[in-house]
Amino acid sequence: MPIEVFLMVLGAALVHATWNALVKADGDRLSFMKIMLMTQAAVSLLLIPFVAFPAAEAWPYLLASAFLSIGYVLFLMQAYRSGDLSHVYPLARGIAPLIVAAVSVAFLGVQLSRPSQIAILLVGLGITSLSLTRGAAGLRDLRMVAFALGTGGFIAGYTLLDGLGARASGSAHGYTAWISLISCPLITAAITWLQRRNGTGPVTRRTRIAGITSGLASYASTWTIIWAMTVVPVPLVSALRETSIIFAVVIGVVVLKERLNLARLASIAATLIGTAILKFSR
Repeated sequence: MPIEVFLMVLGAALVHATWNALVKADGDRLSFMKIMLMTQAAVSLLLIPFVAFPAAEAWPYLLASAFLSIGYVLFLMQAYRSGDLSHVYPLARGIAPLIVAAVSVAFLGVQLSRPSQIAILLVGLGITSLSLTRGAAGLRDLRMVAFALGTGGFIAGYTLLDGLGARASGSAHGYTAWISLISCPLITAAITWLQRRNGTGPVTRRTRIAGITSGLASYASTWTIIWAMTVVPVPLVSALRETSIIFAVVIGVVVLKERLNLARLASIAATLIGTAILKFSR
């Protein structure tokens, strides 16, 4: 993988981990995500006059990806209602690159070298195993496991669609703007439905500021990922993006004072080894 692509995707993973840590620290997660998504939609609206309109071939992928993102949010929220973040998130994010790689090779004709296959496997298993580092008891709730795996399936689905759509669109910039402009209002509507169902209080100034800041940062992160998928194979980008959870663990330990045990270190080590192999794989 070219060094510039590797570093940009790794930077996007860091941004992704940072806003997820902010979500975790915020007491009003739904409002936070809603503000973040509204910010992204506003940025896309401003950029539309300056980016290329996606080619007609890209629109089926774009629309399908937008609707899959709704399923992602709904499944993720249901998984969080059933289980802890420390169990749900690694399981969902770790399984996604494995699905992306399997589908890409089996059905899309993508050829991955042996080092690439090993790297993706190490990253996927390393991330997934983080869900076991606080004990397997949290995974005994089959409802939570099902929703977490379903979430991973949605992540894999919209990742593949975005990779194919961005290549078909003729412009990663245009695709990013339009996918955000379409998907963000849809996800915002789903979150509003969840808020009405669960009840919500007034939004604090802190949540507003953090949501807007995260929206701007995550927009740049999304653009980077979509652009990278037009340059290198989608499975490699997918695996590297999910290393964001390693940054999230580091942020959790340093900022949120979470514990770092040997099991978590082993999971991190496996993921980092896979990441290093990704740098040199093709």
